[in-house]
Amino acid sequence: MKKLLRVTVLAWAMLPLPLLAQSKTPDYAPLTRPITVDQVPGKDIFYSIGRPGIPGKENEGNTSNAGYVVTSEGVVVFDALGTPSLGWALLQDIRKRTDKDIRYIVASHYHADHIYGLQAFRDHSRAVIIAQDHSGDYSENKETADERAEVRLEQRREALAPWVDEHTRVIPPDMTFADNVTIALGGKRFSLISAGPAHSSSDIMMMVEPDSVLFAGDIVQNGRIPFMNSDDVSTTHWLQGLDEVLALNPKYIIPGHGHPSAAAKEAIAFTRDYILYVRKAMSEAVANWVDFDPAYNSTDWSKYRDYPAFESNNRGNAYRIFLELEASQFKK
Repeated sequence: MKKLLRVTVLAWAMLPLPLLAQSKTPDYAPLTRPITVDQVPGKDIFYSIGRPGIPGKENEGNTSNAGYVVTSEGVVVFDALGTPSLGWALLQDIRKRTDKDIRYIVASHYHADHIYGLQAFRDHSRAVIIAQDHSGDYSENKETADERAEVRLEQRREALAPWVDEHTRVIPPDMTFADNVTIALGGKRFSLISAGPAHSSSDIMMMVEPDSVLFAGDIVQNGRIPFMNSDDVSTTHWLQGLDEVLALNPKYIIPGHGHPSAAAKEAIAFTRDYILYVRKAMSEAVANWVDFDPAYNSTDWSKYRDYPAFESNNRGNAYRIFLELEASQFKK
């Protein structure tokens, strides 16, 4: 059952404005490659598209997608990008288009490439950050965490300096939910749909009505090989989540990585077909007691080899799916 999430205007207005919110020169390293923000045709819905590949100095950590919706009562943001500098750039783009307050930020899931930009919004707005309950797994000590927070932060301080530095911090959500909730704001409905564990334990999608625009998070990665090599990934649940996406029948989809599209079914099919392809190859290996290395090496990967992030992600993805299918076999 969906719940209606409301933070009253009075309660929201009483949230303290951060001390740094008045600063015109925040202490974030400047970007040498500005973000590009596009608009869903005919809608007050905007999105920033990251560059292909994994976060590094050449792309300044800008590999994921994010966006926002402008309503008569304020702005709803979906994801915040992978560094405080990128989050600040997204915030500045919002400020160029509207003086409405930023009311909510929905975190699609707690992975570094989607949440480090939250720092800019925390420092310079009163936005309420919303995430799925399992976002709390994103810590140093959780044994089942798919990305250890402090370990990842140290890695990014080296890989993404100066945009991630000793001042970068992980911002926790202000409120979380278990299943599905709906935000009513400015004549629009924002349905937040828990889709995990799939890509992570805390996946969320956001359907914007009546516009029929879906922010899919990393459940959908259009034209990019997704990352699946973590303990919390469940391709079984991931495929179920993609079924939910298809049932929503969006007119426009903004994936967590890759190209937005008005051909939503085709965008969804890219991720679905990739998962099914890897599962088929690995399931045959598991069924025939073939070890992973020979199974991987004998699989024809030519269909996906030229897509972004293939070299960094595909082998790990296949191994994770191999283990998932092997474990399911022993549970029978």
